[in-house]
Amino acid sequence: MSSAELWTVGRLLQWTTDYLKSHGADSPRLDAEVLLAHAMGCRRIELYTSFDEVPQDDARAVFRESVRRRAEGMPVAYLVGSREFYSLAFHVTPDVLIPRPETEQLVVAALDWAKENSPRPLGDGVRATDISADGLTLADIGTGSGILAVCLAKHLPTCRVTAVDISPAALTIAAENAKRHSVAERIEFIESDLFAQVPPERQFDCIVSNPPYIAEHEMRDLAADVRKFEPRMALTAGPKGTEVIERLIPQAAERLRPGGCLLIEISPMIHDTVCALFASDTRFELGPTIKDFARLPRVVQGKKRG
Repeated sequence: MSSAELWTVGRLLQWTTDYLKSHGADSPRLDAEVLLAHAMGCRRIELYTSFDEVPQDDARAVFRESVRRRAEGMPVAYLVGSREFYSLAFHVTPDVLIPRPETEQLVVAALDWAKENSPRPLGDGVRATDISADGLTLADIGTGSGILAVCLAKHLPTCRVTAVDISPAALTIAAENAKRHSVAERIEFIESDLFAQVPPERQFDCIVSNPPYIAEHEMRDLAADVRKFEPRMALTAGPKGTEVIERLIPQAAERLRPGGCLLIEISPMIHDTVCALFASDTRFELGPTIKDFARLPRVVQGKKRG
């Protein structure tokens, strides 16, 4: 067999890129590289020094099956079981949303709040990731894969986090991610619809949430891989998209200590409505909206008066 007929790494990548492109993939080359590296058990960058290598038969079989499923629309993150978020690798399955870069703004906002409100004074030049936030108690409502709870626990090494989700399957994934990043001892996982099952005496300094916020009529406009494969209950809250947030704001007001902060990721389409919900609850002082990398409103924040 001539070298041109061998299924080398380079030839597999080129063929797969063309194949996925013909099936509508947004980033066919990247998808091909991620899937092949996963099948071969190597880092993606290592493929560039292995273009002439012929992968083993078992690796090619795994790769072939994953390419088939990707062409059907299955997200790459679910196929490889992992997605990077805030420089950490998180295990993901179809039971949880795939982490998105926009949500990192929520982490940054919470860390900035902690820097300003840490019980221990911080010196000049201290970054948010260097905080020793003694005594801070945080809640992550709708934790999903646990990305917010884990990142906050990782970068606030003395805080304690309560991570809440209505899905037991999601909590299993979140707990696994907490163990993976060595913060499980400081995160309590509770299966609950918002605060319903959280002990009534529990109070928090900061509450973060990336709730379902897509209106039902917007679902048809989502990318097919999102619409068909990601958990619907984590995407849409109802006809308006604000149904969960409407319940979350008053419940959070009951659970925050005076001066505490509620940070909610939103869709730009519901920004004005969410701001109005905060404004209508006299227990909150509405803060400035934080914009994402596209300069769209992404995180709404309210401070508990008192």
